[in-house]
Amino acid sequence: MALEDEQEALLPGSGGSPSSREPRPQMAAICDPSRFAHRVVVLMLMCFLGFGSYFCYDNPSALQTQVQLDMKVNTADFMQLYAFYSWPNVVLCFFGGFLIDRVFGIRLGTIIFSLFVCAGQVIFAAGALFNAFWLMETGRLVFGIGGESLAVAQNTYAVSWFKGKELNLVFGLQLSMARVGSTVNMNVMGLVYERIKDAMGSAGHTTLGITLMIGAITCLFSLTCALVLGYLDKRAEKILKKEQGKTGEVIKLTDVKDFSLSLWLIFLVCVCYYVAVFPFIGLGKVFFMEKFQFSPLQAGAINSVVYIISAPLSPVFGFMVDRIGKNIIWVMCAVVTTLAAHLMLAFTLWNPWIAMSLLGVSYSLLACALWPMVAFVVPEHQLGTAYGFMQSIQNLGLAIIAILAGVILDSRGYLFLEVFFSSCICMAIVAVFMLYFVNHLRGGDLNLSSWERERLQKQAAIEYWQRFGCSTCPLRPKCCRLLNPVLVGKCGDLTLFGAIIMLELVDQGTRAEQPEQCDFLFINIVNYTCC
Repeated sequence: MALEDEQEALLPGSGGSPSSREPRPQMAAICDPSRFAHRVVVLMLMCFLGFGSYFCYDNPSALQTQVQLDMKVNTADFMQLYAFYSWPNVVLCFFGGFLIDRVFGIRLGTIIFSLFVCAGQVIFAAGALFNAFWLMETGRLVFGIGGESLAVAQNTYAVSWFKGKELNLVFGLQLSMARVGSTVNMNVMGLVYERIKDAMGSAGHTTLGITLMIGAITCLFSLTCALVLGYLDKRAEKILKKEQGKTGEVIKLTDVKDFSLSLWLIFLVCVCYYVAVFPFIGLGKVFFMEKFQFSPLQAGAINSVVYIISAPLSPVFGFMVDRIGKNIIWVMCAVVTTLAAHLMLAFTLWNPWIAMSLLGVSYSLLACALWPMVAFVVPEHQLGTAYGFMQSIQNLGLAIIAILAGVILDSRGYLFLEVFFSSCICMAIVAVFMLYFVNHLRGGDLNLSSWERERLQKQAAIEYWQRFGCSTCPLRPKCCRLLNPVLVGKCGDLTLFGAIIMLELVDQGTRAEQPEQCDFLFINIVNYTCC
């Protein structure tokens, strides 16, 4: 209680006595934004926010045979549906966070991006109804404009509501729900098409259009979640006096010239790996039907194994990598396992469930180990630029390889396509080896264990404490009493990092110039790291 009283006293605008605080009306736990029950409702809406986007993203894959037959297109043209999704995100990955932070705000931005997703899917379905493949490509372009930016908005909501509480779990659950959407699509859309065909008496572009229009219902559901979530967030802002969530991204293209060799190698691993996974899944259903003589239902099921496995394993692997560290080793294991899976699919007739299960495990592991490494090699103020550039390069690679994969399949067949995907994975392996040696030679921390990273954090905190000492610290006594237990580790290593940030402010003389703002920032650091 004493700690809470001191925190309350330091907050700007708060009085020293309880009578000066405005009391909040009593309400049921499920209606109170500060209570766990209400946050559970918000979490459910966040998870379903991206369900429609992920469900409809792989509609072409689930209906590959039907699209090619009904629209009379070859595989190269079919893969344009994935390329047109990726093209706008080569640019929008840089500006999605900016639009949310500075232009629309999180609530309006989420609704706008959800509308783009809905409109894109409806245009996509209308293209099939009117037998206009160019209109289907236009629909995928519009869908892509909203899809990736909606994921940014979803993450921003998560940070706004759960920062310092259950944030890691929330990110894991959101990713799992996204994979559930992809899995349901792979296993359901083919059946829906067959039911529509039976009802209409024949196949054709009209049957395909109606099927895709039914898929748009999931996008409308996600749009409804966006509207309800916006209302609840607005309500919470009024009740809790909190600000709208922001991405915190700072995009500066000039930062690219300062990127290290390690970061460029991470980019290379990212591109070479994902271009061998997503385009393969996009073409996988027909591959399993032709090579292994699976029925369309069986082929759709096996093609969704990667997403089925990823849904539960992503949070588990994330926790494991956090606890163990050694990110480069885990990335190497994931890439080598993926290569083994592709070689099995290319050169053997073994049960493909084995290879696809390996691919699902490695895909989940790589995502948990690779993406966090960016934060280890760039300063915090460059993180937005680094992640934006990484996603931009990834989408550029996916767009180009999607088209190239279609051309290879039309001219050479699936064996050459699998060899091509395997060569991309081999390039990723070479990049991982180079990353390991560059990190080792430069004394980087990409491959440190978690306890080694903790030790370095403690050592840095001790050095700052010795440098500034309590006797020379310009913090007023109340702050010093809070700072002391923080620095001796009472609240954990993350709190030590928070104390370092505060002492940096002291070092820069900010404290003397803006004492009230420093008090407010410091107490927020304590609140965040102690939760």
